[in-house]
Amino acid sequence: MKLSTRMRYGTRSMLHLALNQESEPVSLREITSDQQLPHKYLERMLTTLRTTGLVRSIRGPQGGYALSKPPDEITLREVFDALEGSEGLVECTTDPGACDRYDACVTQEVWTRMHTACMEVLESTTLEDLAQRAREKQDPCAPMYYI
Repeated sequence: MKLSTRMRYGTRSMLHLALNQESEPVSLREITSDQQLPHKYLERMLTTLRTTGLVRSIRGPQGGYALSKPPDEITLREVFDALEGSEGLVECTTDPGACDRYDACVTQEVWTRMHTACMEVLESTTLEDLAQRAREKQDPCAPMYYI
């Protein structure tokens, strides 16, 4: 399974917000600078994350973005579903009716197990888990002034 750039950048951005939850809100400019992400790309992604309720935006001169709930309550599965959708690795893993060969297909069973295992990892990992690891490792995704 290969994660999209959207998921990788989205996770980095959400981690950045988790690491800076005490100094909220965080400006789009700060995230793009610290995470070295394209401004327009991140802006569209944060709009999606706001629409799905994972982040909130604050207007005004001191405005920016913040997590909509504590980092220990946001799983990577929620980020994945917001940015990638809830479809499986292949369509038949979440919609058996998508393929006429579903009942006889042996590869579908493998794709379903892979999808289930991946989703279990994402469901069991929170932003707080990543933030804690970043603090321990001094992850380069974490802003230098935070560590």
